[in-house]
Amino acid sequence: MPASMPATKQVILMKKIHLLLLKSFIRPFIVTFLIVMFVLLMLFLFKYIDDLIGKGFEWYIILELMIYASATNVAMALPLSVLLSSIMTYGSLGENYELVAIKSAGISLRRAMYPMLIVIAILSVSAFLFSDYMLPKANLKYYSLLYDARQQKSANFLPEGVFSNSFPGASIRVKRKDADGQTLHDIMIYTKNTTDNNTEVLMAKSGKMYRTPSGKFLVLKLEDGIKYSETPGTSAFNPRQRLTRYRFKETEQKFDISGLSLHRTDENEFKSALQMMNLKQLKDNQRLTKRQADSGVKANYKLITGYVKYYSMSKSSPSIKNPVRGNNDVFSGLQLNEKLSSLANATSEVRSIQDLISNRSDRYKDLMQNIRRAGLEYQKKFTLSAACIALFLIGAPLGAIIRKGGLGLPVVVSVIFFLIFYIITTIGEKSVKDGDVSPVVGSWVAIFIITPIGIFLSYKAATDSAIFDMELYKRFFNKIFKKKVSS
Repeated sequence: MPASMPATKQVILMKKIHLLLLKSFIRPFIVTFLIVMFVLLMLFLFKYIDDLIGKGFEWYIILELMIYASATNVAMALPLSVLLSSIMTYGSLGENYELVAIKSAGISLRRAMYPMLIVIAILSVSAFLFSDYMLPKANLKYYSLLYDARQQKSANFLPEGVFSNSFPGASIRVKRKDADGQTLHDIMIYTKNTTDNNTEVLMAKSGKMYRTPSGKFLVLKLEDGIKYSETPGTSAFNPRQRLTRYRFKETEQKFDISGLSLHRTDENEFKSALQMMNLKQLKDNQRLTKRQADSGVKANYKLITGYVKYYSMSKSSPSIKNPVRGNNDVFSGLQLNEKLSSLANATSEVRSIQDLISNRSDRYKDLMQNIRRAGLEYQKKFTLSAACIALFLIGAPLGAIIRKGGLGLPVVVSVIFFLIFYIITTIGEKSVKDGDVSPVVGSWVAIFIITPIGIFLSYKAATDSAIFDMELYKRFFNKIFKKKVSS
């Protein structure tokens, strides 16, 4: 900044620049965040569309599920929005030569990024609080409601051409339905009355169906049909069944459909999942599981030691050699039948030990995998905040270098870097679950890789490096090809 400028003017200028940067960042951030959330929400609907459509849910059930799904998508949408909005902000400033004006006023790019770093730091702290307090509750609501929705039976009570067993004690077949979905043709109803021990068959040419206002019953208003009823004899002297038949012009049949409504499972049954826990609960889960694994190892050792036999050379039996002292023939001095008996006993004990260890080993592996998963979820509470900062360190200098605003080139560049970040994160998490690396390394490997890249890009942007100048690369390759041709 020029030394001749008064201090008051310098302060006013810095405030204006910081305010300009904040306004330029907040609006793109909100827009990109909403766009990313919308895209992720559409992916959720495409994934579970078959489990939600045609089950007669009320509109507020679908809305509630979408709200919870949006909350669970924040962990992916927030870092991508920070990256995209930072590239758009600084790219737009560079495209309009506003960054040049800021630098000409004596303000470096690093100093101009200070207010943005404060905003990102506040955003990171908010992301941590969200992931620790709000996200476990949102996951609990989301997964419990999604489970109940997927378990819900279809609201298409009467499909065409097949017998529907959705109603207790009845089986209904409709040959054809009109376009309105309520007018029915060629209806057949089998009803089994266990109380009176009789069977009824009803056939009608046409009818209409509708629900009662309470939604607990389905009413079929049938026309022009016949009903057959079969009942047992009235006494032991007359055991023959009686068949009753009568025709009707119009009748109604009511069926209970309260069992087809959405039944909510107790949310406490889902609280044991790691996604529904905060930091304290995850730490307690790790300690408890580690204690179970350690106690299991001690119990296994006590069980196995009972099968282990220790042989020592007896001074009074010189014919039996000591295998520890170099002679591996433990059968010396034994008859053939004694050798075979010893081998059979040893084989039986080995099989017993193998069966014992195999079952307990699977249990131990499950416990250790649960410990690793809990550690991974614990670290993910922090990596969300760190990802926002690391991706901002990439997005801000990239925008200043490429000098392009809008949703064109910035979207392409940000998606490429975010895919790299997401792929590395996925590989790290999979390695943790497989037990190849520790939860700390697997969770932070993507941050450790992209942070140096962000620092490098920040240095290049501060020194006005033409890292994306295609003419520079063309001249470089032309020089190389000319040297090859001349040689």
